Amino acid sequence: MDEDQGPSQIAPQQHGPRKTASSQLQRLKKTFLTRQGILGDYDYGFLLRPNLPFMKKSRQASPFFGLNDKMPVVLALLLGLQHALAMLAGIITPPILMAGAAGVNLPPEMQQYLVSTALIVSGILSTIQITRFHIYKTPYYLGTGLISVVGISFSIIPVALGAFAQMYANGFCPTDADGNKLPCPDAYGALLGTAAVCALIEVLIAFIPPKIMLKIFPPIVTGPTVMLIGISLIESGFKNWAGGSGSCSDATHTAFFDVCPNVGAPHALPWGSPEYLGLGFSVFLTIILCERFGAPIMKSTAVIIGLLVGCIIAAATGYFDRSGIDAAPVASFIWVHTFKLTVYGPLVLPILAVFIICACEAIGDITATCDVSRLEVEGRTYESRIQGGVLADGINGILAALMTITPMSTFAQNNGVIALTRCANRTAGYCCCLFLLIMGIFAKFAAALVAIPSPVLGGMTTFLFCAVAVSGIAIITRGVPFNRRNRFILTAGLSIGYGATMVPTYFDNVFSYSGNNRGLQGFLDAIVLIMETGFCVTAFVCMILNLTLDEELEETDEKLVAANEPVVIKDTIGGDIHGSDSSRIVGSHEKQV
Repeated sequence: MDEDQGPSQIAPQQHGPRKTASSQLQRLKKTFLTRQGILGDYDYGFLLRPNLPFMKKSRQASPFFGLNDKMPVVLALLLGLQHALAMLAGIITPPILMAGAAGVNLPPEMQQYLVSTALIVSGILSTIQITRFHIYKTPYYLGTGLISVVGISFSIIPVALGAFAQMYANGFCPTDADGNKLPCPDAYGALLGTAAVCALIEVLIAFIPPKIMLKIFPPIVTGPTVMLIGISLIESGFKNWAGGSGSCSDATHTAFFDVCPNVGAPHALPWGSPEYLGLGFSVFLTIILCERFGAPIMKSTAVIIGLLVGCIIAAATGYFDRSGIDAAPVASFIWVHTFKLTVYGPLVLPILAVFIICACEAIGDITATCDVSRLEVEGRTYESRIQGGVLADGINGILAALMTITPMSTFAQNNGVIALTRCANRTAGYCCCLFLLIMGIFAKFAAALVAIPSPVLGGMTTFLFCAVAVSGIAIITRGVPFNRRNRFILTAGLSIGYGATMVPTYFDNVFSYSGNNRGLQGFLDAIVLIMETGFCVTAFVCMILNLTLDEELEETDEKLVAANEPVVIKDTIGGDIHGSDSSRIVGSHEKQV
């Protein structure tokens, strides 16, 4: 278990008498049966007070709850719910995209199952990060011991969608006579099986000293990579905003998809209709209004509030299809549906890149969490949190695949909740896990999420994915000095990365092999998948150039050299994750020339 208790908690354990059963009972009574234990002295109005122009702003700061401080029960539940709502949109988006028409086209009941399971698995695996276990008789830990909640990594989405398209093209997945995609659960099983194996690389990375890891993957590598992940996802979000990202958005489609989502849907309209654009804009506008005028609790959950407003408008105007909600079971859990786990060769290299990126993102997110939690961001304890967090990320990747969910990573948007509410207490983190479990178990909730019309979902995901791209830009601007060398590295890496993102089929005709050697064909398919995944190309090019190009002296440094004075070159290293504005510099090492 976590051994990082404060002095006030350690002293009684080391020097005081063993707590008796009666003292434990008194403690429980004080927590759950007294006003102080249930409500405390917290200013609850702070969380609910809107930011309207004519309202007087409160100048009183709310109290800060540290990692292991006691906090009222109601406040822990309220802030736990706020954390759960802040990460809800990020958790449900990947399974909806990958299991929907743009992915493996699974039937509605399987899509509902994956959304439910994503919430359940996020709740279960987040407890590992929050609890922090000490590995027996070793200096290593599992977990961070912070409010480091986990959800499905957005990095896997472009890789998965590219692989699924390749599977339909090479016959791994079936199509009908008109070329339309048929359901392909085996493709999803291949994604899970490959991810379970590839997650071992992040487990190995966890045992590399953090300083060395950051030297290999500095902001000049992770920044453009995260930015391109967001940019590549915006296309699917914007297509959904206009009506759908499936067959109805293609230039050539069958009569069944003349309207979106198809001719059998209620209130179906052609792709790009103004009604669809208006629905998506209602979500977008609500998010902006929440940020401008909303209370603190509304600001941190603005995305999910925008989604709710869009759903209300869509339901009132007849765009909702209730059949899936009515047919859904009351409850669900892991393994209600299972998938055949296999290893798909062409996916190995891209998913290895995904887990390396997840490790780098985890380092930046854990550092930001330590910062907003008022904990040290250097030293042995901090480095052990980095090691434990990356190790938990890797093991969570394996466990998630066995629980039928794609790779998990730490979520950074919750750092904003910590900073806003001044609560870094792990009790709120455990309450967040509880609410995620409850949301996932009640399958009707997941069915309602799957039934959300594509334009409403698109208005939300476009904003969410653009936040990923902006987070990548923040990593670059805060951690990369814009000298000639770094500009060259970014230009070289982004040249092919942008091209592959905007024209993902450019590499389709490079290899002309059409023989029966399945091993060779799989290897060639892997190269194609890597080259057509923009962020993988960018990460590789930037990493190689950063390790091989020499540091250059700037004009001011040349004057110091001429005067025989020592020159200090700052080698700044850091990282961050999508969906947050809490990116920061992890550390700085100086060397004299």
